[in-house]
Amino acid sequence: MEDKKLTHLTDSGLHMVEVGDKPVVRRTAVARGIIKLQRNTIKLINMGKVEKGNVLTTAQIAAIQAVKSTPNLIPLCHSIPISGVQVEFEVAQDEIIAIVKVKSAGKTGVEMEAITGVSVALLTIWDMVKSAEKDENGQYPSTRILNIEVVKKEKEILD
Repeated sequence: MEDKKLTHLTDSGLHMVEVGDKPVVRRTAVARGIIKLQRNTIKLINMGKVEKGNVLTTAQIAAIQAVKSTPNLIPLCHSIPISGVQVEFEVAQDEIIAIVKVKSAGKTGVEMEAITGVSVALLTIWDMVKSAEKDENGQYPSTRILNIEVVKKEKEILD
């Protein structure tokens, strides 16, 4: 195996990788993830009967905030100009899939922003439905967040 240079390490510690000389590129990343919930919880969400309020709207707002806050959460992540965020949900009988698409025109990718948005959307859903998901001992035996992944990256060099 070839030795790879660690891009964020220096003799004196860490540094943020210099991207100033890179060209501005139109970038898109799509990420997704799943939260497994009880069927009754999904019914409450669909009927708008969750005590804390509208679960999916709240999760959309949380995802967008998370995308914009990514460099504050991940230490060596660059601040980039976000030009658009789309957050969608696919609701099934026992799960919700969160899909976050992030666009930017910048010098580095947007995949960290997309997976951060998905992660926070799913965490927000969990927070919103905690009371419905708890068992008699206050535990969450069937609630799971799974398969957070980047499913697509695209870039288009600008003239």
